[in-house]
Amino acid sequence: MRIHYLRNATLLIEWNNKKILVDPMLGVKDSLDPVPNAANSIRNPMTDLPLDDDALKQLLSSLDAILVTHRHRDHWDVTAQAILPKSIPLFCQPEDEAVIREQAFTQVIPVVTSVNWENIEITRTGGQHGTGEIGKMMAPVSGFVLKEGNTTLYIAGDTIWCEDVVAALDTFRPGYVVVNAGAAQFLQGDPITMTAADVIKTIRHATQPKVIAVHMGAINHCFLSREALREAVAAEQLSAIIPEQGEWISLS
Repeated sequence: MRIHYLRNATLLIEWNNKKILVDPMLGVKDSLDPVPNAANSIRNPMTDLPLDDDALKQLLSSLDAILVTHRHRDHWDVTAQAILPKSIPLFCQPEDEAVIREQAFTQVIPVVTSVNWENIEITRTGGQHGTGEIGKMMAPVSGFVLKEGNTTLYIAGDTIWCEDVVAALDTFRPGYVVVNAGAAQFLQGDPITMTAADVIKTIRHATQPKVIAVHMGAINHCFLSREALREAVAAEQLSAIIPEQGEWISLS
């Protein structure tokens, strides 16, 4: 298995000759309005994809499935809705099924608990996209666990460190964990994605797995940088994979 980290939370997972695109945000730099009620008004995405047009077309034509953790526009943008192939399997949380079908996708598969696809078991997990009233407003969100044989990958989705994450780690004991960092935050309230402290808690709790931290450097309300996260993790004498855009991650 290997993962091609594209941008924000957008990943290409290659697993036993299958290609799964996770949380596609495929628009060009500056194609989306800023996230409102944030500390700046920078347009999104703040970076381009690490693919030229031909490479993107080749990628889209080679896909076997799409996985959307939730429909916030930095995970499912208008460009993705327009250019992704409409007839391949698309896995999502049940709350998003109807809208995605209205967007002309014909093989939408809501994951209530778990489904089996091409010998890969896909199980939905919970998450908490912030605290208090903001957390309620940002809901619902989901994570997903992909398992085949002895290999298990947990994609936590847009969540802070919470009991849902603890439960997923304890229940599935994944070998690899993808967390959405960035410490995204509005002018009011606490962060709505993982802070450096949250990532460190994940690493400490998941002593065996490799933790891969993404969701940084592309959206205007994400204030935790890759560099700052690397420094925070190193200061605790811990390790994590914090990829740059376009980087390939090989997982044994």
